[in-house]
Amino acid sequence: MTEEKKASGRSAGGGKLSVLRQHPIFRELEPDALDQLCRYAKPTSLKRGATIFSKGDPGSSLYAVISGTVKISVSSPDGRNAILNLIGPGEIFGEVAVLDGGERTADATASTNCEILVIDRREFLPFVKQQPVLAMKFIELLCDRLRWTSDQVEQVILQDLPRRLASALLGLTEKRKLDPSSRTIAITQQEISEMVGMTRESINKQLRSWAARDWVRLEHGAIVLLNPEPLRGLAEAGQDDDQ
Repeated sequence: MTEEKKASGRSAGGGKLSVLRQHPIFRELEPDALDQLCRYAKPTSLKRGATIFSKGDPGSSLYAVISGTVKISVSSPDGRNAILNLIGPGEIFGEVAVLDGGERTADATASTNCEILVIDRREFLPFVKQQPVLAMKFIELLCDRLRWTSDQVEQVILQDLPRRLASALLGLTEKRKLDPSSRTIAITQQEISEMVGMTRESINKQLRSWAARDWVRLEHGAIVLLNPEPLRGLAEAGQDDDQ
């Protein structure tokens, strides 16, 4: 192996180690365990729109997002889509099918250009069995996923549009792990409509009203929260406010 290739390998390994060391799920692992996990993790680049896995596929890998956003969604036979979650840097996905050995329960698609780490189930499961701290982290993660899902069901069934949209935007910013200070959400209005279960036209009207009040700023393929406090008050109070 040439010195150039050796240097490249060390650089790639150091990059993976840095990502895993920052990751909330993995950062409490001992250095030797992190090194071992790093050897299992394969970095992959994805273009926007690339399919990572589809509903019904075998759960053969666990994924960690380095950069970009991954969309978790389901679709109906007549072409309607529902977004269940958006996974950003510092988060993992695909853990349910990896842990129970069942089929994928949804589709995963690169919502933007992405850098992810892929860890094969055949290597990951024996590793988790040797790491009780990591096993507990996954229990916490599954509880968080259940709470997130319960909140979404409550919003769709019980909340009006302003409260539902405010809750969704706040949830997307507050669940970030690596960059909690960022208030820019990489999501289109069509995607947010599929997440909250309302038409794109209704979403656009509501967002433009909030933009006029400097609560949000609309950008191409993104929404920036300029003033989250009124949105938080709206989400918590549940006002039926046509703002």
